[in-house]
Amino acid sequence: MTQPDAFMAISDAHRRRLLEELRRGPKTVNQLAATLPVSRPAVSQHLKVLLDAGLVGVRAEGTRRIYALAGDGFLGLNIWLDQFWEA
Repeated sequence: MTQPDAFMAISDAHRRRLLEELRRGPKTVNQLAATLPVSRPAVSQHLKVLLDAGLVGVRAEGTRRIYALAGDGFLGLNIWLDQFWEA
C-alpha cells in the first residue's frame, strides 16, 4: 500500500483548517470538530487522510486520541516548494 500524497491531503480546505488548529497544539477529535462546520465522523475521516499522509500523528490517552502535527511529514512538501524559491 502506498502512502497518500501530502499535496492531495492538504488540497481540502477542511484538512488545511485542521492543520492550522493543530499548529496551535495537540487536540482531540472533539476539540477539532468544534472548529469545523462538519460532523465528528467527517473530522475523523479528514484526520485519517492527514495521518496516512504523515502530516499528523496520534497518541492514545486513556480512551481519547490526541492528534498533533508531525513535523517530519512536512519535509517533502518543504523540499518540493523550496526549489521554486531558488530559481
